[in-house]
Amino acid sequence: MSAVIRKIVTVVEETRMEMGRTVSPPTRRAAAIAVIENPFAGQYVEDLSPLIAIGEELGELLSKKAVAALGIEGPAAQSYGKAAAVGENGELEHAAAILHPKMGAPVRKVLGKGAALIPSSKKRSGPGTTLDIPLGHKDAAFVRSHFDGMEVQINDAPRANEIMVAVAVTDSGRPLPRVGGLTIGEVKGEDGLR
Repeated sequence: MSAVIRKIVTVVEETRMEMGRTVSPPTRRAAAIAVIENPFAGQYVEDLSPLIAIGEELGELLSKKAVAALGIEGPAAQSYGKAAAVGENGELEHAAAILHPKMGAPVRKVLGKGAALIPSSKKRSGPGTTLDIPLGHKDAAFVRSHFDGMEVQINDAPRANEIMVAVAVTDSGRPLPRVGGLTIGEVKGEDGLR
């Protein structure tokens, strides 16, 4: 089963100033969000494998769109995250089926690596909901400068029988990070932690 996509929205956020200080180079993050039909809205279904396949499909599509929006090659991305909001006629497990079993592999393929877990969130909500996409360094979870999040919203999604699915990537960490921890230069990227 392929995703029935009503719309795709891509958002790029570029921070140039923070607390009156110039951020140079600017920090940038992009999210690609698909609004899809929920094939299981309004019903309990034991086998969610069609949604798992949709997650795999969307992982590739959305990560490619997010990377393209930043104008970088996939391996240049530093952080990633994913999130989904299921409409009121769906269940949280529908979002989990899309986000967890198979979405990660195609995202990592587009980005050239990704040793760390992809941070994720899911919720049930209605049109205009805010989707908070957690972000973390793609290869080393202990890089504190990349503990972040991106907030996105689509005014008419998700409708009751839809799911809003997002993948976000960055080309940097937070603006002006200074809380210590592992630095980008210290990343080994072997175990997903350091």
